[in-house]
Amino acid sequence: MKVSIKRDSFSSVFQLAAAVAPSRSPKPILQNVKLQADKNQSLLMATDQEIGVKLNVVDVDVHSPGAVVIPVHRMSMILRECTDEVLKIDATPEKTVILGQRSRFELAGQNPDEFPEIASFEEKDYYEISANVLRELIHRTLFATETESSRYALGGVLLEVDGNTLIAVGTDGRRLAKMEGVLKKVGQPASNASTIVPARAMQILERMLPQDDAVVQFATRGNDLLVRDARGLFYSRLVEGRFPKWRDVIPKRTDAHKIEIPVGPLLSTVRQAAIVASEESRGIDFTFANGSLILANSTAEIGQTRIEMPVAYDGPELTISLDHGYVADFLKVLPLDKTFTLDVVNSELAAYCTTDDKYGYVIMPLARGDRR
Repeated sequence: MKVSIKRDSFSSVFQLAAAVAPSRSPKPILQNVKLQADKNQSLLMATDQEIGVKLNVVDVDVHSPGAVVIPVHRMSMILRECTDEVLKIDATPEKTVILGQRSRFELAGQNPDEFPEIASFEEKDYYEISANVLRELIHRTLFATETESSRYALGGVLLEVDGNTLIAVGTDGRRLAKMEGVLKKVGQPASNASTIVPARAMQILERMLPQDDAVVQFATRGNDLLVRDARGLFYSRLVEGRFPKWRDVIPKRTDAHKIEIPVGPLLSTVRQAAIVASEESRGIDFTFANGSLILANSTAEIGQTRIEMPVAYDGPELTISLDHGYVADFLKVLPLDKTFTLDVVNSELAAYCTTDDKYGYVIMPLARGDRR
């Protein structure tokens, strides 16, 4: 195989593929990416056998079609350190030579036939959704998943189809994030279906999605999720296990105080209040009274703080203790110039944050005096 590639455009696609390839594996071939090029299309592939991508590579001049397996670590350094606009790749079974204008790198050859096959999207029944919508669903729920729990189902994002709506849910048992978006059915996919996608897969998919309203197609096949867009194909094995009954967690109450709060000012206030917090003591008292929100925190070994900001609240004094990190995580996925509604009853029941674009976030309160 002989090809010429534009270094910048190839590097951006290579970085996506490199995020999938494992740095260590009992199968050394997986620590590589596979470039397959012919006159019609060039594809870059990577897999760890749980997640896989097959990405379109543009700006490739194919002199001789074929395939080559390239070590991720070495190629990453070549792309980073070289300044050549164009690089040439000349691969034989014995070696892979990468040439710049004044540089030459010779890597040991590997058999591309040993690289695992990447799944193809051949489904006739699937869903379509805007890339921007799907990215936002992932962005606003992924952070709430559990990363260090034996409850395996919590280590992923639930994707649930409800009619023409896609619902994404992430939870770690102490908080829950839910986002909705409109989808379209093609063929006859299920009107009610749910899958749990591993958190790492969602991280990679979020990076892969186009930064616009391009159409994304997705489907499930057996225990796999398949996603296809103009950049290529993504697949992931699904998480086995039962996801919590998340609808039972969403508060449905009529006696709650509903307080409109600006995102940016609250995030700044939370960060200030957290200055004297510690990893062992993360609770901050949120007190609403007389048109103000007061955030107070006290840590014996560090000190105490009291920060005040104006809010539109004229009800009775109300205090609830919340993990400042959980509150900040929610605020950081929202535009800073927006507002959200805080639904709160008392210090013992969950706080429920909602926005006007069908996003909800539940935070369980901490016991005052025991915020560890």
